[in-house]
Amino acid sequence: MSDASANGDAPQGAAPEAAPQLPKMQILGQFIRDMSFENAAVQNGVVAQGQPDIQVQVALDARKRTTENQYDVIMKLKVDSKTKDEEPKSIFLIELEYGGVFLIENIQEQQLHPFLMIECPRMLFPYVRRIISDVTRDGGYPPLNLDQIDFVALYRQQIAARQAQQPQGTA
Repeated sequence: MSDASANGDAPQGAAPEAAPQLPKMQILGQFIRDMSFENAAVQNGVVAQGQPDIQVQVALDARKRTTENQYDVIMKLKVDSKTKDEEPKSIFLIELEYGGVFLIENIQEQQLHPFLMIECPRMLFPYVRRIISDVTRDGGYPPLNLDQIDFVALYRQQIAARQAQQPQGTA
C-alpha cells in the first residue's frame, strides 16, 4: 500500500514547507516626488510647425526603506520637445520623478538589484505614461504617449557604464 492518501495529498509525514517560496511583489504606494512642466512655446511665442523633436531620458534609483522587505524605487524622466528648425527652439520640457514603495519577499540577494531596477519600474511605467500624456494634453498639445521602455536594456547600459567608470587596477 502507498503512503499517499486516496485524494492525492502528500504523505502525512512530509514537510509542507518543502515547496519553494515564490517571489512576491506588492506596490504599497505610489507618488510624484517632483514634477515640472515648462511650456516654453506659449511663454516665448514659439509657433511649432510639423512634428517636434522629442528626447526622453530615463534614470532609475532604488533604496531600502527602514521597514523590512520594503524598497523605494524612483523613476526620473526628462522629456524635452524642440522644433526641428535650423536653430531648434524649446516647445516644452517635462521633468518627472515618480516613485513607488514596494514590498518584495522571497528574492535572492543577487537577484534583488535587477528586480528593483527592471520589474519595479515596469510596474510604475503605465502611471508615468498617463501623467506625461495628461500634462502635455493639459498644456495645449496632443497627448504624448511614451513608447514602451526596455528596462532590461536600460539596466544593462547602467551596469556597463558603472563598470567603465571603475578605476582599473594599478600595477
